[in-house]
Amino acid sequence: MKAKVLLRIASVIMLLHTLGHTIGAMTWKDAPNAAVKQVVDGMLGNHFDFGGKSVTIGDFYAGYGYSMIGVLLLVSILLWLLSAEPNRRLILALGLFLLFLSIVEFIYFFPLPAVLSLLAGAAALIAYGRSKSIIK
Repeated sequence: MKAKVLLRIASVIMLLHTLGHTIGAMTWKDAPNAAVKQVVDGMLGNHFDFGGKSVTIGDFYAGYGYSMIGVLLLVSILLWLLSAEPNRRLILALGLFLLFLSIVEFIYFFPLPAVLSLLAGAAALIAYGRSKSIIK
């Protein structure tokens, strides 16, 4: 399989990851049971001063979630753009980043996003290996 196809596959995989993460980020306050509701309420109800602003752990959690939507979307777009105009160093960097992300997701989250990042990272690294003739 050509590097261009592998990078586009990785891009689509990361777009799916982005969509799933977006759904999760938008619905994290919807507690599935009373115990989780108590935790969510605690995250949202206890304010403290940070950087001159009154915030909650829930604010940080939501903010990181929304930030990650942007990161995942950016990775998806970059993979697609690199499939049209490859740059080996960027492909390698994105591939390694995705492997790192998959490890973090396996440790701290759950298997589906970790597998998606792992597959996209593997596709990017295989594309890197197959793009040896690219000078950029």
